[in-house]
Amino acid sequence: MNLEVEVVENGSTTNVLLAGEIDAYTVPKLKEALLPLTERQNQLIEVNLEQVNYMDSTGLGVFISALKSTKQYKSELKLIRLQDKVKRLFEITGLDSIITIDSTVRGGNV
Repeated sequence: MNLEVEVVENGSTTNVLLAGEIDAYTVPKLKEALLPLTERQNQLIEVNLEQVNYMDSTGLGVFISALKSTKQYKSELKLIRLQDKVKRLFEITGLDSIITIDSTVRGGNV
């Protein structure tokens, strides 16, 4: 499976729409698109994961790097519209306590 990345900039907010799978094969594409966005001052980067149906630990690593970078540049990273199984990965690893995650998931509210 591939990963599709669409970036939509709107002033101080950048929306990143992802679709597909995030794994060792697709994570370079995610890094290439996401990490440069985190190196801008005072930005909100919203990553929409609604159409991501699989993610492994390599994906978590990219989001940790993105979080560190946004903090360094006084910006904010927010993950939105996670499917239940992807959100669970953040919960199991405890990353949901350090990364802002929208509470609305595909299929209803948590």
